Amino acid sequence: MATIKYPLAFALAGLLSFFLAVSASAQEKEIKWLSIEEAEALNRQQPKKVFVSVYTDWCSWCRRMDATTYTHPVIVDYINEHFYAVKLNAEQTEPITFRGREYLNRNAGQRRSAHDFAIALLQGKMGYPSVAFFDERMNLITAMSGFRPPERMEPVLVFFSEDVFLENPDLDAFVAAFEGSIN
Repeated sequence: MATIKYPLAFALAGLLSFFLAVSASAQEKEIKWLSIEEAEALNRQQPKKVFVSVYTDWCSWCRRMDATTYTHPVIVDYINEHFYAVKLNAEQTEPITFRGREYLNRNAGQRRSAHDFAIALLQGKMGYPSVAFFDERMNLITAMSGFRPPERMEPVLVFFSEDVFLENPDLDAFVAAFEGSIN
């Protein structure tokens, strides 16, 4: 009887280890977030478009986007492959140097004080969460606000990464006709 229990125990332990390993590897997949300075430096070495996620600590829709959209495997893979990804706290207190210019949060410490770089990036339209896209030369393509679940983010990423916007500037029509890999 003891000889039957031990092989069964080893088999169960092996299965448990396998499932834990698969679960851990699925959870390890994440976007490789950078600062804007790091993205700019990498872009000088190997040009690539830049995706910027703009958030604040108090924004519940930002946290939801982090928990859903930015953890979806299709979105994670697509952003990591096609963009340098930047995570920007719109109210951070640290200075940002971008294209040789220093940006500050001039009202740091005050409630909901926006950083000058976030203001410039969002062109004064301070809504959160927001995303912005830069071309390979670090020129701003556009910024847009609002929560996007994975199935609505996928066509937006494709629209900008594949330069669809250059020939067809109608993002809404593109999203409506898009057939992505997220159901």
